[in-house]
Amino acid sequence: MADPSPILELIEAFRRSKTMFTAVSLGLFDRLEAGGGTAAELAAELQLDENALIRLLNGCVGLGLMTKVGGQYCNTDVASAFLRRESPDTLAGYILYSDKVLFPLWNQLDMAVKEGSNRWQSVFGGQGSIFDHFFRTAEARRDFLSGMHGLGRLSSPEIVRVFNLSRFRDLVDLGGGTGHLAIAACERYGNLRGIVFDLPVVVEHARAQIAESRAAGRLGVEAGDFFTDPLPPADLYAVGRILHDWKEDKIRALLGKIHAALPVGGAVLVAECVLDEDGGGPVAAQMQSLNMLVCTEGRERTESEYRALLEGAGFTGVECRRTGAPLDAVLAFRKE
Repeated sequence: MADPSPILELIEAFRRSKTMFTAVSLGLFDRLEAGGGTAAELAAELQLDENALIRLLNGCVGLGLMTKVGGQYCNTDVASAFLRRESPDTLAGYILYSDKVLFPLWNQLDMAVKEGSNRWQSVFGGQGSIFDHFFRTAEARRDFLSGMHGLGRLSSPEIVRVFNLSRFRDLVDLGGGTGHLAIAACERYGNLRGIVFDLPVVVEHARAQIAESRAAGRLGVEAGDFFTDPLPPADLYAVGRILHDWKEDKIRALLGKIHAALPVGGAVLVAECVLDEDGGGPVAAQMQSLNMLVCTEGRERTESEYRALLEGAGFTGVECRRTGAPLDAVLAFRKE
């Protein structure tokens, strides 16, 4: 008989993730960072049922997110780093987004496959897009941007490392969010100046992150919509987790706009999960492509698909490099 372990692990996978989601949502890791606590103490402070909480806490111990000694629960190092809201490397915002937004959308993956469309309206109703939902309140916007910042810090240092960007002088990160990519680039390349270009409600969050950077004097923000507003001048534009949101017509329009704005010798840096040519991997990129199916009108693409889009917009010298981080990098130059 074949080994059933892979199937059993997949059956339980959502239970494990939901355990972590719930512990983050309830603020358990934030509370434990201030000092260990017993289940009785935590239940009283957070107004939870003690017996049910014990099961959740023990589940977190089993997952390696907490330790338990003499009835006292404490965070493990990985929980302190990534599951506390106040950690500089926190992924708590993305976890909350995964719990409250992605989990319901993925519950309709079957209908997305049947109809070939995202599940945004059927799950959340109303008008507008998933991006409108992210920015509906200050709290929702903060949680989403915090999540994107945490994820970005895992990839951006590698994105700016795999290509030598020292030839460039001015970087504009389009849809740059909290500025993690521009910050990583300017911290690595001392001659580079960076601008985070994003919506007015977003760039204020970038200012706070920039202020903490050792390259703060070479970093700034500019408010705008990269689809409708003129692009700030630059010899290097970056688009990270942007192209995978859209269909080809919008991507072609944006890449054409970038190409027209670049000087000779300028380039565009794309950061995305790049699929293998046959679509057979990596698993993270495959899962992200399904995520785009339930969330947006976009998808993940192969190197050749990015090459075709970039060359179609007038770029040349297209090169893709794996980074070993969640996102890969594609660099392409303006055709002379």
